[in-house]
Amino acid sequence: MFSVTLGGFGLAAAVALWWLATALLSGKNAMVAQFTPLRALAALPTLVAQDQLFSHIVTSLKRVTIGLGWALAVGVPTGYAIGRVKWLEHALSPTLQFLRMVSPLSWMPIAVMALGVGDNAVYFLLAFAAVWPVMMSTAAGVHQIDRRWVELGKSLAATRAEMLWHIYVPGIAPHVLTGVRLAIGILWIVLVPAEMLGVSGGLGYLILDTRDRLAYSELTATILVIGALGFTLDIFARMAYRHYRGT
Repeated sequence: MFSVTLGGFGLAAAVALWWLATALLSGKNAMVAQFTPLRALAALPTLVAQDQLFSHIVTSLKRVTIGLGWALAVGVPTGYAIGRVKWLEHALSPTLQFLRMVSPLSWMPIAVMALGVGDNAVYFLLAFAAVWPVMMSTAAGVHQIDRRWVELGKSLAATRAEMLWHIYVPGIAPHVLTGVRLAIGILWIVLVPAEMLGVSGGLGYLILDTRDRLAYSELTATILVIGALGFTLDIFARMAYRHYRGT
């Protein structure tokens, strides 16, 4: 309860600093007044009514879900294989580390040329951004499994399927959930520029649209919505992790 109260005070202080900064700067630049907290909150009803804010939110969440799904489908099996097979880890580690260091946004031209303008390019960029924390967390989870549990399973003549579902899956699940939480944070950052690839919906598209219409108060309100949604997704990821760990 204390941490929640402290967090509330911190949020109120941030809003106060935002208001103070815009109030001081608006005297020198009239355009700054459009970025004040009050203007942003007043623009929210306009976003909901005219710009179909909820439709853009659903579109963005759909893209994040599909991107995360592909990242899990690729990252978990690959991370498990890397953690289990030493020679595979040594063979793939340099290449994977090289690719991991390349910004997902640098693939935007290639994604557009290969997949065309639209959702497919966005899905690729999001999946590419999210796969690395999932893969690395899964591999780390395999490495940290208590070897005594593995030896116990072997001594009981457990099949490969039984070893997988009763020892490895429970052992790596917390690490996978940690990777998912990190992936969600990266996905949400990459989402906005990825949705500027000629798509006709989503929060990134809405940022461009409000900028082009010079509706800066609505742009600020959209930024607040993006931050609030990202914060909410992180809360859900933390809740899933704590629920699994029983804490």
